[in-house]
Amino acid sequence: MKLGVFTVLFADKNFEDMLDHVKESGLEAVEIGTSGYPGGAHCDLDALLNDEAKRHAYMKAVSDRGLTVSAFSCHGNPLTPEKSFAKESDEGLRKTIELAGLTGVPVVNCFSGTPGDQENAKAPNWPTAPWPTDYADVLEWQWEEKLVPYWKEIAELAEKNNVKIGIELHAGFLVHTPYTMLKLREKTSPAIGANLDPSHLWFQGIDPVAAIKILGAEDAIHHFHAKDTYIDQDNVNMYGLTDMQPYSNIQTRAWNFRSVGCGHSLEEWSDMMSALRIAGYDYVVSIEHEDPIMSINEGFARAVTNLKSVIISESPTEMWWA
Repeated sequence: MKLGVFTVLFADKNFEDMLDHVKESGLEAVEIGTSGYPGGAHCDLDALLNDEAKRHAYMKAVSDRGLTVSAFSCHGNPLTPEKSFAKESDEGLRKTIELAGLTGVPVVNCFSGTPGDQENAKAPNWPTAPWPTDYADVLEWQWEEKLVPYWKEIAELAEKNNVKIGIELHAGFLVHTPYTMLKLREKTSPAIGANLDPSHLWFQGIDPVAAIKILGAEDAIHHFHAKDTYIDQDNVNMYGLTDMQPYSNIQTRAWNFRSVGCGHSLEEWSDMMSALRIAGYDYVVSIEHEDPIMSINEGFARAVTNLKSVIISESPTEMWWA
């Protein structure tokens, strides 16, 4: 496996300065935002799509530093009833898939999206309980009328461009658990898989190692994010894991994102790296920094140090002892 970083945390640096910083930090890969929530500070989609020379120079800047692009990322909500953002998210995703195909980047990361509860809805609706049965009816409609048809079309585009889709399992979106990931994959295409981020599993009560085993058995892990979560049980007792307080309420929130090793032990992170290797995942572990009590530099450096101590970077040896 290789160690990389989701470069949106270095949005204040220009493209080449960002690459230099990543290289100097001892990493081997970059995950680059193209549109949607991550923005496109290091990727001008239209310019790169329309100019082969610019694409070549862009990718050469990466390879000249001994780096690779693990994924292009365009997290948005293409299913939202808010038409302008749905259009922006959809266009960004389609363009990103095309760019990945042209540049040989194997993975495009995104969210599944969440529609409203009917055709004339004004905002997304994320059902979380089967009763009253209105919620179950809404969920069935969302899947059959919106989610599956959309992702069948996107999967065809991904296959045409020889690209895999890494959907991040994130609460608030219809695909947020191993079950919903595999359900969508079954109804669409093997091109659809997970950008697995343990930080979003922990606050749903899901064991990341178990999730890796479940998804790995179906070859459904296309990318991996390295971010931690601290669970404050005293605050969970008050607010529950579906805590709706703003992220800025650090003292009272039930959980907060943390840098790697600051929410769960390095033993647990080592277990995840081993589970990934056993499952056949030998790709990039991409650091994502969203720690509210650390600077970008400190949180990033902490993640690099901790992950270097647990990542499995070399191929296994033959079992000379057996």
